[in-house]
Amino acid sequence: MDIIIKNGTIVTGEGTFKADIGIEKEKIAAIANRIDADGAKVIDATGKLVMPGAIDVHVHFQLPFCGTVSADDFENGTKAAACGGVTSIIDFAIQKKGQSLLDAVSARKAEADGKVCVDYSLHAVPTDWNPNTPGEMEKLASEGITSFKMFMIYAKEGMISDDDALFSALETVSHFGGIVGVHAESVRVLDLLIARYHNEADMKQYGAYCHVLSRPNFIEAEAISRAVTWSEATGGKLYIVHMSTGEGANIISNAHKRGIKVFAETCPQYLLLNDSVFKQPNGHLYATCPQIKKNEDSERLWDGLASGDVSTIATDTCTFDTKQKAMWDGDFTKIPFGLPGVETLLPLAYTYGVGQGKITLQRLVQLVSTNPAKLMGMYPQKGSLSVNTDADIVIFDPNREVKLSYKDLQTNCDWSPYEGFQLRGYPSLTICRGKVVAENGKFCGKIGFGKFIKRVSGFNEL
Repeated sequence: MDIIIKNGTIVTGEGTFKADIGIEKEKIAAIANRIDADGAKVIDATGKLVMPGAIDVHVHFQLPFCGTVSADDFENGTKAAACGGVTSIIDFAIQKKGQSLLDAVSARKAEADGKVCVDYSLHAVPTDWNPNTPGEMEKLASEGITSFKMFMIYAKEGMISDDDALFSALETVSHFGGIVGVHAESVRVLDLLIARYHNEADMKQYGAYCHVLSRPNFIEAEAISRAVTWSEATGGKLYIVHMSTGEGANIISNAHKRGIKVFAETCPQYLLLNDSVFKQPNGHLYATCPQIKKNEDSERLWDGLASGDVSTIATDTCTFDTKQKAMWDGDFTKIPFGLPGVETLLPLAYTYGVGQGKITLQRLVQLVSTNPAKLMGMYPQKGSLSVNTDADIVIFDPNREVKLSYKDLQTNCDWSPYEGFQLRGYPSLTICRGKVVAENGKFCGKIGFGKFIKRVSGFNEL
């Protein structure tokens, strides 16, 4: 063995038990009541939880947006992931007009390879649907990219996938076991409402809160309902990204009762914040798309996480610092959307989910590790603690108390939406493929260590 983790409490999506874990050549080689050291490095996990590394399936590193580029690139973004107990991330390869989907993926991989510090994959994002697209999707699936993101908004930016493209994509993935993720907001009414509030009087009166006024809950709910309709009609698997509303959770719940293979992700900002943040003097900093909603939405989303209506927690990390956010200059339509989050995913979910009795410890592991791995074709290589799988492990101290401050985080962001939050529970050690990459919130791995994860088609039941 290269490393033996001793005396910890192992937590998986299936249960909790005491055992040692032996690691050899990037893999878990043994799990037993007692493993002799025999010269291996011994990590004492007494009093700590030993869990599969978290998987953030929704990040945007070095993303060009709104005239700037998100502040955490592939290198620093994956360093931040490691510091937070995240051992795998999935970013996006967004097709440009006139570019093949295959070329979009190749270009994005070239940006990541040699820089990522934990393992990674990509969602392919078709934005120029044409007769070649279904074949390109099948080709990508054979090469390990099995998930495809579609935007139901951003018409003016040329990124929207209209209903015919979304329907066709769901038909296509139904043939080979892939999955289509959608950003679900109803674009035509949304753009109407944005234009309605985009005037000097309202922006002077409401400021960043215009972002809330122009995006009522029905904007998301209608789009989710429509996407579910196309999923039911085609048999294609559907994944709703960054779901923010209680209405959305209700729609997903009803779809499950009808046997539709639709799954939903939510994010910490929708669970822990409410739209009053936009009334603060720095309210523009909190702008995301979709935006943070109300307390009753948060409560319904927590209930959905516990019941299975909501399948995963991811972050939609897209880091913009205060200087970049200031580009809005009082115009809510010009705020770069996004928040830092990958580094604080696991401790926030533990503190405010497990710690407050909203989800169980086992359910936490399902939401941030096992379910993402299953839905995205990585299980059991990722998201499990089993012999012969990748040794992606987080040793988590459930008693460590931390007061969150951006100054203590790896992220390049000079603020945090969770500034001052009191945490009880924080990663002590992050191991990616058998290598220690972070310790006590500090990166100690190697730049470029991360590898591209070749995923498999087919659906693992949750």
